[in-house]
Amino acid sequence: MIASSLSAMRDLGRVHELASILVRYGFGDLVRRLGLAGLLERAGSVLPLTHLKELVELPEPVRVRRALEDMGPTFVKLGQVLATRVDLLGPEWIAELERLQSHAPPVPVEAIRGEIEAALGAPPEALFAAFDPEPLAAASIAQVHAARLADGTPVVVKVRRPGIEAHIQADMRLLARVARFVEEESPGWRRFRPVEVVRQFKDSLGRELDLAAECRNAERIAAAFAGREGLVVPRVYWEWTTTRTNVQARIEGAPVSDLAALDAAGIDRHRLARQGARAMLRMVFEDGFFHADPHAGNVFALPGGDIALIDYGMVGHLSEARRAQVVRLLHGLVQRDSRQAVDVLLDWTHGGDVEEERLAEDVDALVDRYHGLPLKDLDLGAMLGDVTRLLRAHGLALPPDLALLIKVFVTMEGLGRRLDPEFDMVGEAAPFLRRAMLARHAPEALARRGLRAALDTADVLADLPRDLRRLLRAGREGNLRFRIDVERLSRFGDQFAHAVNRLTLGIVIAALIVGSSIALTARGGPTLLGLPAFGLLGFLGAGVAGVWLLVSIWRSGGGR
Repeated sequence: MIASSLSAMRDLGRVHELASILVRYGFGDLVRRLGLAGLLERAGSVLPLTHLKELVELPEPVRVRRALEDMGPTFVKLGQVLATRVDLLGPEWIAELERLQSHAPPVPVEAIRGEIEAALGAPPEALFAAFDPEPLAAASIAQVHAARLADGTPVVVKVRRPGIEAHIQADMRLLARVARFVEEESPGWRRFRPVEVVRQFKDSLGRELDLAAECRNAERIAAAFAGREGLVVPRVYWEWTTTRTNVQARIEGAPVSDLAALDAAGIDRHRLARQGARAMLRMVFEDGFFHADPHAGNVFALPGGDIALIDYGMVGHLSEARRAQVVRLLHGLVQRDSRQAVDVLLDWTHGGDVEEERLAEDVDALVDRYHGLPLKDLDLGAMLGDVTRLLRAHGLALPPDLALLIKVFVTMEGLGRRLDPEFDMVGEAAPFLRRAMLARHAPEALARRGLRAALDTADVLADLPRDLRRLLRAGREGNLRFRIDVERLSRFGDQFAHAVNRLTLGIVIAALIVGSSIALTARGGPTLLGLPAFGLLGFLGAGVAGVWLLVSIWRSGGGR
């Protein structure tokens, strides 16, 4: 139970708050299964019943989204991450979780001044020629204010919310316990690896808390695009950047969501869509390091027609091997090679309990659906959506980095078609796919992989005599053992022993009652309150033991 595994009293108040929110939105059964109902009862909680009926009657995705909003920044971020898991959640869930906005109630400017002074050693008025007390934006982790440097340069100052780190650490401890509980108690959820998902979420959130890391991400992408046209990354001012604050150049451009402003500025929307797509495709297929949140609010059009990307707190990274897999999958789908696509999907999902032939048949049907369509008429977002629905139908889950990449592709295509209804995402991606395939099969690349495989094989062969000698020695000495771990066997044994102990105590109590009844009918011997003493004491002992047994059963949850 979660409540019994709490390691520190400091978390109890937060657990009580979260459990109350879950009950308020109609998730009382989840609270009970997590073992938190008793905590609420002991705390004497009285949950408000106002509008409770209306809340419970809301669709489940809506209730989950509103509960996450009430739970605070950690859970809002968790919902935003889950909104990228198109391989796990259906469209109605994704659409609702995408409504988890990054904005939050602003922090009072006095608290922001204190945070800046603690991080930089002086209040903002002493550091900048001008500092706007009204925030440009307030998100769950940080708040942004406009400012000007001494030379008049317009900048934005991003400041972490005071106390947010301790708050998130407490929430992550609770999420880790819940993930362990779910993985142990719900076999159907183990394929989603909740413990691993929470661990990766914790790492991602830790990186977002480090505002200096956001600037390092920005500069890494800026360096990759140095000398190339089409993408502008805001300049970082490191003298005022720490883990708690950062200062970047302010982008003066039109948000790509404002089509009227783009048209008024005379910006070519067709060119803008192509430039944005090519920039993202270059990040993914050539650099393996990409902006992972390219929604309309983070993309601006500059007067010269270039694209500017802001907010590099969420980035994705693809290894060389993973990029090769992505290329093979997209190439297989575009070129109607279903076997290639199936092989990649099985590599990603580690096989699992999947019927490979049925999966191949479904992929064949998917490929046939797009057979004969010219590239310009292919909808990459719809195609990837079909792939994720196919994965859900087979109970398969993607690694988190790939789920994020698919979400980025879908967002890119949606944004491109909003700018230009004739936008051809597949046509833009095709040259990158061809170059990536050619680069992978170029002579120098084949030679490099062959050399690596030869070295690995040589290492294995060199160690083989020693490993065989150890194996044979262990066999001769009788030290060769095979260990089979039966999952949760130890816990089952403890529960079985506990049940046997209760059963034994019940039999002893029954024997006491029977023996005491016989003793009460016997004549002679000492008396107590006019009754045979041994019979009366036996009944009292049986009563005390019986009460103790009932309380023990009730406290363990067996009485519910």
